[in-house]
Amino acid sequence: MKIVHVSQPVTAGVAVVALELAVAQRNRGWSVTIVCPSGWLAGRARELGIDVRGWTASRSPGLGSLTETLRLRRLLTELDPDVVHLHSSKAGLAGRLAVRGGRTTVFQPHLWSFETARGPLRRASAAWERFASRWTALLVCVSDDELAAGRAAGVTAEAEVVCNGVDTTRFVPGDRAAARRRLGLPARAPLAVCVGRLAELKGQDQLLSAWPRVLRRLPEAKLAFAGDGPMGPVWRERHPVAGHESVLWPGHTDDPAAWYTAADVVVLPSRAEGMALVPLEAMACARPVVAFDVGGTRQSVADAGAVLPPGDVVLLAEAVADRLADPELARREGERGRRRVALSFDRGRMTDQIAALVDKLTPSERIS
Repeated sequence: MKIVHVSQPVTAGVAVVALELAVAQRNRGWSVTIVCPSGWLAGRARELGIDVRGWTASRSPGLGSLTETLRLRRLLTELDPDVVHLHSSKAGLAGRLAVRGGRTTVFQPHLWSFETARGPLRRASAAWERFASRWTALLVCVSDDELAAGRAAGVTAEAEVVCNGVDTTRFVPGDRAAARRRLGLPARAPLAVCVGRLAELKGQDQLLSAWPRVLRRLPEAKLAFAGDGPMGPVWRERHPVAGHESVLWPGHTDDPAAWYTAADVVVLPSRAEGMALVPLEAMACARPVVAFDVGGTRQSVADAGAVLPPGDVVLLAEAVADRLADPELARREGERGRRRVALSFDRGRMTDQIAALVDKLTPSERIS
């Protein structure tokens, strides 16, 4: 089997999933190439011995999209794969225009573009996805919510739900006190942690707005944002809570497991998701999760925390404070989360499911 993964973005959850699929497929004996712009994904893939081809492409559609599509078409012609696996909306746009059904094409949106766009762009994005169904041999959705959103928008491609999975040997329950010493955090303060890219879609501003209510119940509590991104400087300068002594901005981390382990509760205040990795990683580390009820969250978290109406910062504050104030509640939810991830959201399950689906798409005589 010869497969090419095309991804833009090249960081965070989408890139992690693309890399894990590529490594697992390489380990099966498949010929695997990742095509992507420079960045974390390309660098890490090369370190792991995966073939990488550079593809200059911006994160969003624009005036350069035609040139990007032509570059991708040339790369795919040269590589001549059995299957092209496109990750996220930008790769899905360029890849399906480049291939136009001429090669077996798997598209994995990881979050529909029309769910985050507004006005005419939202309508145009949905219309494109309906049209591009004809060039999609298989649509892979990471949650039931994502598939339902696609069907509601009129996307008709054959589809399967393959939930995201995480490495349950890397993300494991650990010693909270040791993690805090390592990260330079207060040993005894109740700690809420938010891991992820600092971006409007990820909603950290909503958590900042909720935080004063948490402090009214637990004045000694701390809130840590482990991540960086375009909205970080904006929020730190403009949000009235961002500069409070209880709010920590440690920046980018290459070791999210340490932050989950240090936490009493992990918070996902996102405005939209396909199925976020952060709750699964936190649950694997036996930490409770508080999140808004966006795509895939209820399916992943279930009874391992609190899933709240999107945007309700009052309920968000109450749910965070409840778990900071009640270590026994947090412990019980964390234990349930660990069991749930080990059973249903392990990385190996995800990669095996994708491999089985790809095998079915490809004539047996082309498999090598």
